[in-house]
Amino acid sequence: MDTGLKRKLKTGVVLAFIAGLLVLFARPDYRQGEPSLRGSTPKDFPLTLDGQPTRLSGLRGKVVLLNFWASWCQPCIEEAPSLNALQQRIAPLGGTVLGVNVGVDDEEAAYENFLTTYRINFPTYRDATKQLAASYGTTAYPETYVIDRKGRLDRKIVGPQDWTSPEIVAYLDSLLNEK
Repeated sequence: MDTGLKRKLKTGVVLAFIAGLLVLFARPDYRQGEPSLRGSTPKDFPLTLDGQPTRLSGLRGKVVLLNFWASWCQPCIEEAPSLNALQQRIAPLGGTVLGVNVGVDDEEAAYENFLTTYRINFPTYRDATKQLAASYGTTAYPETYVIDRKGRLDRKIVGPQDWTSPEIVAYLDSLLNEK
């Protein structure tokens, strides 16, 4: 094969790869802090908290971190202590973490075991159908949607976080201080 042709072929492959990466990174389900979500109303859904039926919209007035997780997800396991610390810090300030487990129908025991093993101290809801996560566009776990006191989406955060980092604390404090 001619060396000029090889070079052109390699260049084409590299350019195609770069173009593919750009398309991937531009997808809405990839971006962190997706600006297109900011200000929109999150999908409302019924749930049971503390044995009482309610809806996500019933939490309006609080800053809500809607966190989708799975019991089999290693990053979710790693993030759990940080979310527990966050719940303890923001609950008195008018905030809450709301965990949504995306287990399947036969994983009730895994869900309960996760809550016990990792001493989950924030409200959780089990979505055995995974339809709720899908309706939000969640494809990777954990994934968190930050909802302000007015019930509007402020940010989508993909992947595990250190919810005690100075940057995240400052960001959440700014939302918690809004009236």
